[in-house]
Amino acid sequence: MSYYIDDDTIERVRSSNNIVDIVSEYLTLKRTGSNYVGICPFHSEKTPSFTVSDTKQFYHCFGCGEGGDVISFIMKKENLSFPEAVKFLADKAGIPLKEKEFKKNKELENKKAKLYEINREAARYFYKNLKANNQALFYLKQRAIDKRTATVFGLGFADRSWDSLYSYLTRKGYKEADIEKAGLIIKKKGKDGYYDRFRNRIIFPIIDKRGRVIAFGGRVIDSSNPKYLNSPETPVFSKGNNLFGLNILRKHSNIKKVVLVEGYMDVISLYSRGIDYTLASLGTAFTEQQAKYLKRYGDEVYLCYDSDVAGLKATDKALEILKKEGINAKVLPLPSGKDPDDFIKEEGKEKFEQLFDSSLSYIDFKIYFYKKQYNLNNLDEKIKFTKNVAKFLKRIKSPIEIDVYLDKISQETNISKEAIKKEIGRGYRNIDNRTISKDKYINTNYRYNKDKIIPVRSVLESGHLIAEKTIINLIFKDEKSFQKIKEHINPEDFMNYECRHLANYIYKSYEDNEELNKERLIEYLDDIVDVDLDKVLEILELDINASDENIDKIIQDLIETLISSKLKFERKKITEQIYNIDIKKEKDERDVEKLKQLCSELVEIDRKLKLHQ
Repeated sequence: MSYYIDDDTIERVRSSNNIVDIVSEYLTLKRTGSNYVGICPFHSEKTPSFTVSDTKQFYHCFGCGEGGDVISFIMKKENLSFPEAVKFLADKAGIPLKEKEFKKNKELENKKAKLYEINREAARYFYKNLKANNQALFYLKQRAIDKRTATVFGLGFADRSWDSLYSYLTRKGYKEADIEKAGLIIKKKGKDGYYDRFRNRIIFPIIDKRGRVIAFGGRVIDSSNPKYLNSPETPVFSKGNNLFGLNILRKHSNIKKVVLVEGYMDVISLYSRGIDYTLASLGTAFTEQQAKYLKRYGDEVYLCYDSDVAGLKATDKALEILKKEGINAKVLPLPSGKDPDDFIKEEGKEKFEQLFDSSLSYIDFKIYFYKKQYNLNNLDEKIKFTKNVAKFLKRIKSPIEIDVYLDKISQETNISKEAIKKEIGRGYRNIDNRTISKDKYINTNYRYNKDKIIPVRSVLESGHLIAEKTIINLIFKDEKSFQKIKEHINPEDFMNYECRHLANYIYKSYEDNEELNKERLIEYLDDIVDVDLDKVLEILELDINASDENIDKIIQDLIETLISSKLKFERKKITEQIYNIDIKKEKDERDVEKLKQLCSELVEIDRKLKLHQ
């Protein structure tokens, strides 16, 4: 909900909340003269350096430099924006804030409130189910999850019935359309009626930082597939914008450091053994938005993903995203074949905490990652390793840093430092001036063998490319959008290489009634030559600001953009062909016929373009 907060209101909120009282709710303060002193909540210290002034209504830490008034303290401590912090303190002081009377915002907030309510009711239903189901309780016992941990995380159980949750919620008076919008039920294809999305699964409620249930994850308790099933994107839930365990982290941890893991079970298993500072991404690759969230929690960020090849690749991508956000994360390397859940069960809390002593920096992990991919006892593999490491080292700006890592790699692989240095310098005029790369035509292999040059892909105008990416994102996430779009757009209409392959897979999956799964999609695309998987993930993780009210208009605009852009692209090709024939000094009969045909095609394209303007 949006509120109107003027300067008078801010001052009233500030003066109604004594900073000593508010800070005392978070830490123990001791009076020293006219001030109060305590252990700083924003950095690790043994000697108190955090001072609160009752007279000035101000706090300052002489250790880390943090300081401000009562509003800035709540912003920092509760990870709130300025308006959120003012609302937080206004509620404490009983000061009503004026709501902004924007009709559309109010309607949207009301719809979201209904979905939060339905999710909360569903969570209660699943929780009661778990307590009454011996099979589900036995499964948790096998996974070493005790009752206290299950209660903290609000774990539940969805039984085998196809409509038990549907029946429960409709009896409670909730509308089918709202329950479907919450992602809890699915409409039967070609028939009336609905069925439950989650069946015979342990349920993990996904709760946001305000304690609202926004979605669910479900894990089978037998050998059926898919092993994990998550709520779809809804008006209150976006996978790439949330982190599992955030509500627990804020309650149970001093948030000095945060460990990012892959799955729900990793977070829960680590918590049950005293590691209460972990978060997990939600059934999707780690996103920039999640990195932004993570930046607000903990002074130190660590990654602890599975130790298999897929886990290492995911770690590598997450590190790059975190680095882009200015987070110097480190990696906790696990023994081969282990995930955090396995490790903590077998080795315990003490051994897990020892992993921090051997954590890997960004560059150390890169070397570790490449070494894991190649057998250095094999000559060909060793060459591939050296080429990949050299390619990465080119990106390092500091010559001193490069020299240190050259020594390290040389010692660990028995490859001479000079050889690695030469490999780094390949394709550059000077290794000591790596910012200037050679033009490809300087290489005589290109100059005299132009037939071997691989043509570049068509360059699309930005509006067209954005439209293609947005359409792919919509049809991947929502079958209703697919049904509307497929009437006008075919996979062949996508001009971007990645989008065309994505469209082929998505269209075929819907036609075959197969459930769309990101992991299977990536596996399928991984076998296709030259597909850029980073671009694919970027497309699938787009955050599209669309509501039920404007989605049809958005889809129509996207279709129009795609069709008109393709027509323009075809028109350009035809005009080029016409020009090439027209400049010929002598035209034969075939040229004349071809020219007539092209002119006819040009007229037809111009006619179509008018329809889409």
